[in-house]
Amino acid sequence: MNPCHDFLNQLTRRQFFSGAGLAMGGVALNWLAPRLHGAARPPNPLDARVHPPLGGFPHFAPKAKRIIYLHMNGGPSQLDTFDYKPALSDKFDVELPESIRQGQRITTMTSGQTRFPVAPSIFNFAQHGQSGAWVSDLLPHTAKVIDDLAIVRSVHTNAINHDPACTFLMSGSEIPGKASLGSWLSYGLGSENNDLPAFVVLTPKFSSKVAAQALFTRMWSSGFLPTSHTGVTLRAQGDPVLFLENPNGVDAGTRRAMLDSLAQFNHLAHARHGDPETMTRIAQYEMAFRMQTSVPELTDFRDESPETLELYGPRVKEPGSFAASCLLARRLAERNVRVVQILHRGWDQHGTLPEHLKIQCLDTDQGCYALISDLKRRGMLDDTLVVWAGEFGRTVYSQGTLTKTNYGRDHHPRCFSVWLAGGGVKGGVVYGETDDFSYNIVRDPVSLHDLNATLLHCLGIDHLKFSFKSQGLDQRLTGVEPASVVRGILA
Repeated sequence: MNPCHDFLNQLTRRQFFSGAGLAMGGVALNWLAPRLHGAARPPNPLDARVHPPLGGFPHFAPKAKRIIYLHMNGGPSQLDTFDYKPALSDKFDVELPESIRQGQRITTMTSGQTRFPVAPSIFNFAQHGQSGAWVSDLLPHTAKVIDDLAIVRSVHTNAINHDPACTFLMSGSEIPGKASLGSWLSYGLGSENNDLPAFVVLTPKFSSKVAAQALFTRMWSSGFLPTSHTGVTLRAQGDPVLFLENPNGVDAGTRRAMLDSLAQFNHLAHARHGDPETMTRIAQYEMAFRMQTSVPELTDFRDESPETLELYGPRVKEPGSFAASCLLARRLAERNVRVVQILHRGWDQHGTLPEHLKIQCLDTDQGCYALISDLKRRGMLDDTLVVWAGEFGRTVYSQGTLTKTNYGRDHHPRCFSVWLAGGGVKGGVVYGETDDFSYNIVRDPVSLHDLNATLLHCLGIDHLKFSFKSQGLDQRLTGVEPASVVRGILA
């Protein structure tokens, strides 16, 4: 039994001509539509973009055109950097009060401890700038630009372990498979640069010799969005992009002819199967061809002035260093790349924190300062949003043995510090407050959904109007829980 034969056998002549007539009319209308409307509508200059924005985006005039996200992977200690707690000096080795802990969950790495002794920061703090913000002596360079920063001391998250916490930070969900912040921005706002990806990821080396958490591609993945919006990683050492150069014996003309022929086959495949990923494949081949010229020029620092190189410090000349990544981020921003994400590992100090946190800050402090200063002197800070954040904070109590000169800190999701600078952000602001133990938030809590809503707002996007249908749901970066823009840090 063949259902198709049965259907045709039972089809009347009237039914056949009725259906065929409608179908032919649809074909004719489809053929005429571009000709009927094309002449009356002026060409859209955005049609020439490789990464065009969605229709209607941005929702309102943005303060920032691009974002540079500095992710300190592992969870920097807020107690030793930006959340000054002088009263703790009198509580060394005192048991953390139950009225502060309130039975909150802790990780299995410290749940077996018989004591939770308070470990005051070993580092000195001082006030800086006109704002008088307190900054640790671990960050002397960052302290110089403190009046350009908005420090948020009251960020909190749901996750208590690295992988789900990083996934939540970057995608708004602990569940893998969601789209990352950079992919959302690439999808919604596109890019004005046709020769570089809209979303670039840098993974610099780190100096601390302790084991670091792995970086998972889900932190820059497009998830359910088209794969053309996945972040493109530039390698820290060697060729920035593998296999970007033509093989021996293949010149640019031959490569161009090959890509043109391949595009014809892919267009035929798309016409036959309608898979949108086929068009993504064509676009990615074209982008790779353009990057063969744009990437070598991008990564060549020889045109930078001696003053600029001195600003970033001696490590800027080390390939793959954090300082070199910050300079590369500025060069990408100059070329109107929409999103640059720098992920620096090694901030997970469960033990010997004073030694290893100092190493991490030496790695990153001058680079952060130089990036802010360099953008500002070029007139780019006003429309470039810079974010510095880890995935969670650290506990006030010591993990392991506590001495006057040594301690460790466990993961702490209840509060941590983040700073923002640039487009749309008010400099010289300290927002939010934690208790005397930096354990709970006592004023102006900021969830990660609130933080992401604020980042989108600076780039001209209403987070409630930015969604993508997937698996029967209108997916949003800020999820379904209530989220608010943090108005107190906006310019």
